[in-house]
Amino acid sequence: MFEIKPWDAALYRQQTRRSTLIVAVVFLALAMLLSSLAVMLFGTPGGDNFRFNLGGVIAAVLAMVVLMRLYFWSQPWMAAAVYGWQLKRSLMSITNVMHQVKAGVEAGDPVAMKVLRFYHLGLAQMHQLDANSSAQGSLEREAAEHVAAMQALGLDIHQPRLEPAWIEAVKRASKPR
Repeated sequence: MFEIKPWDAALYRQQTRRSTLIVAVVFLALAMLLSSLAVMLFGTPGGDNFRFNLGGVIAAVLAMVVLMRLYFWSQPWMAAAVYGWQLKRSLMSITNVMHQVKAGVEAGDPVAMKVLRFYHLGLAQMHQLDANSSAQGSLEREAAEHVAAMQALGLDIHQPRLEPAWIEAVKRASKPR
């Protein structure tokens, strides 16, 4: 389950830039250290040590994956980046079944309507956080029409949460019987 939370856009961008810088610096330091260490241990002076340098960079990539999963991901300075990644991942899970969601909305399926409402809210927040005002305009008309349709059916338009079961329900509903 993912839930949309309020974020100050300027603070979000500041924190994501900071976490990106930290991760990049750690990666560069690891890549340089591991490449130098590989050349020092296995290389030949004045020889072609490209494969050892490449091996050090690959080892740094693998070390960063482990660091991200086991340590960085839970750090407070990564909270904005983690939230943004989870928001975009949630939106992508809907985008992957959007044709089924839209078919469900056209059929009046309340679950599909909730999924599409979450999608509109999540996309609006993503555009706000990323300072992408040009994409926001085209979304507003479609979102307003969808809100009116939900209200006409008596559905709650407040949908800040995406339940994974909703995606599965939309998929099941669109399968031929």
